[in-house]
Amino acid sequence: MIRFPRLPRAFPRLPEPSGTRVTERLVLRPIGPEHADDLWHLHRDPGVARWYGGTWTRGEAWESALYMEHAWESEGVHKWIAHDRESGALVGRGGLSYAEVAGARRLEIGWAVRERFWGLGYASEIGRAGLALAFGELGAEEVASFTEVHNLRSRAVMERLGFHYAREFRHGGEPFVLYLLVRHDPPRV
Repeated sequence: MIRFPRLPRAFPRLPEPSGTRVTERLVLRPIGPEHADDLWHLHRDPGVARWYGGTWTRGEAWESALYMEHAWESEGVHKWIAHDRESGALVGRGGLSYAEVAGARRLEIGWAVRERFWGLGYASEIGRAGLALAFGELGAEEVASFTEVHNLRSRAVMERLGFHYAREFRHGGEPFVLYLLVRHDPPRV
């Protein structure tokens, strides 16, 4: 029989990984392979799947998590997984990434929040954390955000954060809208 040493009742808390942010209600951690299951659950949510081409397979979630980890390592920024600080419940994902948006490589901010958390300000909270990173540590001059023309909820979040409508463009044959926030237009809180 193997005997393990008796461990203390309270374990020391490991430090959060680099890039982690804590907001009023959320813990935002850089997405890596350890979050593949969370991504799979998130993209099975009907409210999220509706905007992302349907539900994801476990393989798609795993590939996405690996891609995001690589982006964090190579570019220093990408999306966070968002959990409620108190309950630990998966709320969504979001934050910054570099993306080809409307014909230019831009620093882009976005979010995906589980439907049961819609209307509670979580997307705005994720957005504010991303904008603080963009205009603070990253010294960005501009941040873009975009969504399908008919995604009124996401457009409302962009406007609440201080983004300004820039133009409509086509992506994958579908109409999207581009919103911009520039450094001299500070984000709303």
